[in-house]
Amino acid sequence: MAEAAILRVRHCGADIFCRRPPPRCPACGRPLRGAGLPAAPVRLPSPFRHGHRQPRAFLLRPAAGTFLGGYDGKSDLHVGITSSNGVVYNYNEEGIHRAETGWEQCISIPLVQPDMFGLLQQWDTLLEEFSVGEAWLPHRYEEHDHNCYTYALAFINSVLTAQGKQQMSKSEFTEKFVIPQTKKASKYITLHQELTANDFYIVPLPDQEKQC
Repeated sequence: MAEAAILRVRHCGADIFCRRPPPRCPACGRPLRGAGLPAAPVRLPSPFRHGHRQPRAFLLRPAAGTFLGGYDGKSDLHVGITSSNGVVYNYNEEGIHRAETGWEQCISIPLVQPDMFGLLQQWDTLLEEFSVGEAWLPHRYEEHDHNCYTYALAFINSVLTAQGKQQMSKSEFTEKFVIPQTKKASKYITLHQELTANDFYIVPLPDQEKQC
């Protein structure tokens, strides 16, 4: 299902978020047409991606449901790694899965730069060979210490090692790559929830940004 766009209009010293641009400012009632460039509607980029269209990426989604389908910010998340054609390799108590559906709304973190030609060619082989290792058999799964994140980070570190690069700890990878994306997603989810309940969501701007 396609996401409904979130638009931002700036007027009356506030950011006004909406689904459709209003003819008049909901705060002051004045017409927005001719109110200057800040009042022009801007579409906010969605932080979510169709995971099966994101090659060679680290994906993050709710374990149940979707980010925009009732996620409360506290429920468990599930992670996976995509192949070059968008198959999502992921690990749980049933072992390794190679999913071709189910990851249509994710946070996506690209893992390979376009100039890494050798890795681009080898990626699928490396991912498959890594995933058939005994470490990822179903009985080895442990919810807190040997889980989907363990699997994804271990694969990333195996690639880094093969490239002669330093491995990353879970906290390092999370802080550097995951948290910046989840912060954006959290703000977007809040806007989505507000606009599901109301026509407008008005956020006053800091004083230094205010322009009417």
